[in-house]
Amino acid sequence: MPERRRGAALEKALLDAAWEELTETGYARFTMDAVVQRAGTSPPVLYRRWSDRDELVRAAIVHTLREHRLDVPDTGSLREDVLTLMRAINATRVQLVTVMSVHLAGYHQETGASPGDLRDPLATGRKEALDRIFDRAVDRGEIKPELLTERIKSLPFDLLRHEFLTTFAPVPDHVLVEIVDTVFLPLVR
Repeated sequence: MPERRRGAALEKALLDAAWEELTETGYARFTMDAVVQRAGTSPPVLYRRWSDRDELVRAAIVHTLREHRLDVPDTGSLREDVLTLMRAINATRVQLVTVMSVHLAGYHQETGASPGDLRDPLATGRKEALDRIFDRAVDRGEIKPELLTERIKSLPFDLLRHEFLTTFAPVPDHVLVEIVDTVFLPLVR
């Protein structure tokens, strides 16, 4: 008989099962019962934590984004830090970005939540990671802090996500370089 899961291990198993269900079936066919089956648990175990499927979907997405958070590069230059992070995202995140955008269209329609609500940088730790990159660049005198709005900080990554969603494939490296050198860096210098 397998050991009974509890606490954090049980929650992780439930959220992993929810993410797997979401990526395989999409939001339209996502059900609490399917997650219960996939996780090998009972409905009360799931419903004690999340009262409905929208709550569970949001929790599964935040969990997945946290679990797959990338290391923050420290190359000694803003250009290389941003390019290194974009290259890591490009190599590992096409499916994640596609699933979050394509499979969750129904979620956004039903709940009124925007895609940005699900990628909440505070919940996922993304804001803290990006702030470290930008703070170091300011300390090195590479960029002007007064030019760093939240929109500008996210711009290269937003453009990368746009590329993913127009091709459903990794982006050629020369496009990453172009985003950083011709669009992003001129805005912060």
